[in-house]
Amino acid sequence: MTERSQAAPGRWMLREIHEQPGVLARVCAAAGPQTRALGRRLRRAPPIAVVLAARGSSDNAALYGRYIIETLWGIPVSLAAPSVLTVYGARLRLHHTLVIGISQSGASPDIVEFVERARARGAFTVAITNHEASPLARAADEAVLLHTGIERSVAATKTYTAQLTTLSLLVAEAAGAQRLVDRHRELPDLAGQTLALEDRVPPVARRLRSVEECLVTSRGYNFATAREAALKLKETCYLVAEPLSSADLLHGPIAVVQRGFPVVLIAPPGRAFRHLAQIASRLKRRRAHTVVVSHDARLLRGATDPLEVPVQVDEVLSPHIYVLPLQLLAYHLSRIRGLDPDHPRGLRKVTRVR
Repeated sequence: MTERSQAAPGRWMLREIHEQPGVLARVCAAAGPQTRALGRRLRRAPPIAVVLAARGSSDNAALYGRYIIETLWGIPVSLAAPSVLTVYGARLRLHHTLVIGISQSGASPDIVEFVERARARGAFTVAITNHEASPLARAADEAVLLHTGIERSVAATKTYTAQLTTLSLLVAEAAGAQRLVDRHRELPDLAGQTLALEDRVPPVARRLRSVEECLVTSRGYNFATAREAALKLKETCYLVAEPLSSADLLHGPIAVVQRGFPVVLIAPPGRAFRHLAQIASRLKRRRAHTVVVSHDARLLRGATDPLEVPVQVDEVLSPHIYVLPLQLLAYHLSRIRGLDPDHPRGLRKVTRVR
């Protein structure tokens, strides 16, 4: 980053995007002992179900949590509807259930209240937050800290990838997946190599300057990436960005895709790749404007705008890396449109909803 970029609107978002290799290293080092201890506890007394409570970017991290818990741990997961407790006053039976509240600030009232009530109803509760003294940390039985430092931009970047990493470490430990635990040590270097290709992002952003709507799609673990990328485009660029599972895309929404319609496709290697490559072919036949985030050279050659991920990464950890070019895209598109992604209109860092 240049001195000029550090003084410009959006300087915090850009700085915090580039802090992520160091943040991921801190998370792996600092959260490791906590996630190991929690993992041992959960192996000894596995819950019968898991409920994840979050909002905004944290809710997208929770969606990733659902995929990794159900896939590696084999336990059914629900994404909480906090209003069930906070508005409608339901009395959920939560004995032998693990409830995980995820909030960067730890100050979202409805998430704090959900965790408090879940604990009172017999759940074992865990908070994933950036602040040790936050209401959420105090409400839960256990708190795992993100160790990101202060995040000044309203648009979450480093706290999102820290949440992903904390979740994947915890689930890997609880599943006894030592190889996956060890692979986390590679994440800081993989993130650094990916962010080093930032100069390829502004030309893509310039070609999207006049776009007002788009679809963002992937499948499996990276459906969370699609949702987070769409949220960043909405927050920072005021773009109507609709996130869809690529399976759901085929169940009707693909009808809106015609010549020049922009679709962001996230296609990492792994079990979902074959399906995503087929989606890319269908989009090309419909002459869509495709922005493809991938490591695969053939898929990138067929894209209108390729965003290469220059590293190989396990599919289960790919959301931690594949979101990075999309954070950069949101930043550069926002700046090209003359906006300040640090201060989106109508938004605050902490949203207080009961």
